[in-house]
Amino acid sequence: MPVKIPSTLPARTILENENIFVMDEDRAAHQDIRPLRVAILNLMPTKIATETQILRLLSNSALQVEITLLHTATHEAKNTDADHLLNHYVTFDEIKNEKFDGLIITGAPVEQMLFEEVDYWNELTQIMDWAETNVESTFNICWGAQAGLYHRYGIPKYDLPHKMFGVFEHHVLSRTESLMRGFDDFFFAPHSRHTEIRREDIEKVPELQILAESDEAGVYIVSSKDGRHLFITGHSEYDPLTLKGEYDRDVNKGLPIQIPNNYYPKNDPAQNPTVRWRGHANLLYANWLNYYVYQVTPYDPNEIPK
Repeated sequence: MPVKIPSTLPARTILENENIFVMDEDRAAHQDIRPLRVAILNLMPTKIATETQILRLLSNSALQVEITLLHTATHEAKNTDADHLLNHYVTFDEIKNEKFDGLIITGAPVEQMLFEEVDYWNELTQIMDWAETNVESTFNICWGAQAGLYHRYGIPKYDLPHKMFGVFEHHVLSRTESLMRGFDDFFFAPHSRHTEIRREDIEKVPELQILAESDEAGVYIVSSKDGRHLFITGHSEYDPLTLKGEYDRDVNKGLPIQIPNNYYPKNDPAQNPTVRWRGHANLLYANWLNYYVYQVTPYDPNEIPK
């Protein structure tokens, strides 16, 4: 089934060219089902690229999904055209009285700052608190996951001696959890971050469980035991060339950056990257939509959360 996308959103043309099933508002209105309402709080500076990556994964399920794109009112985006935000994004104040089946909070390039020093921290925590009574399940990515764990449970982040950068092997810790259904024993996912959360801090919180981790990259998937909060420390949504773009950018700026792990054949940046995580990414988002949103969210949005 498709994801419902406005005809003017740049992601629409990109996804249609990839033969991904998208739907316009008119066709969606004539289907006799209630689409899942999913809000995406996009904190990334590359908003168009990030929204396209996430929409690509949300479209790969048997469910109709209606998207609302959110941006922060307390931070001015410098890398996204103002008209794009005006035409396709709303602020929290515009939707705070609405209910959503799912909420995705992206990462952000602010991980080396203290949480409270981020200029939109108060707005972000307000949205996280609002989600408790207005969203069925929240999916937090990278810094968004660290921020959620810190705000909800007081779990700190720690600086790494060098950037966790590349594609890393992970293993499943809990096969009985619905989110992990269909996963191989070992699977790959990209990471791109300067900080980490640690197992020993998570294990102190009875409400949390670790579902997957990596010997190299550490904790990867954390879930609240009621399934309403998922925390993903990596970037399963990344395109094949996203890590390459980050690596080339830093090299051109003269910044210290290592070649992404397990990414280029023979560790050679002159070669095309090898994609190892696409199957995992699609399964992760499909399982979240099906088991943590669709299967539990009430038909009447006014009854969210169930």
